[in-house]
Amino acid sequence: MRVQDVMTRETVSCTPETNLAEVAVLMARKNCGFLPVIGEGGNVIGVITDRDISIALGTRNQRPSEVRVWDVMPKQLFTCTADDDLHNALMTLHSAKVRRLPVIDPEGALVGVLSIDDIVLKARGHVPGQDVSYKDVEDTYEAIERRVRPKKGDFRAA
Repeated sequence: MRVQDVMTRETVSCTPETNLAEVAVLMARKNCGFLPVIGEGGNVIGVITDRDISIALGTRNQRPSEVRVWDVMPKQLFTCTADDDLHNALMTLHSAKVRRLPVIDPEGALVGVLSIDDIVLKARGHVPGQDVSYKDVEDTYEAIERRVRPKKGDFRAA
């Protein structure tokens, strides 16, 4: 199975110059928590999540309209292509410990978004060499959870 078989094709995006107030409104209107960031050349240069916004605004004494996406978006980008095998994309989600990937064409332009939720909806019982199994998805969720699980003594663990 390929990424193109499960990805979401209708996407919204923002630019690095978009402010966080505008991004929050866009996310609310489109009911999403993730936006690819598109650079001047039309290529995906990053992503921003509702979590990135929350942390940025909670740790700065600035209004959302004063903070640009570029200032808070993670600088490391993980992507996949529509032709990628779904198992490879799942491995990227697992190793990067992220829930979503921008799907790009060979030139780097956005063609869709792949989320772990998209994959969950297509997971099947284990058939070697075929569909993604429930176990594959479970392992990926566990890897993502390890990224955000608070350590003992962390204030969030209370």
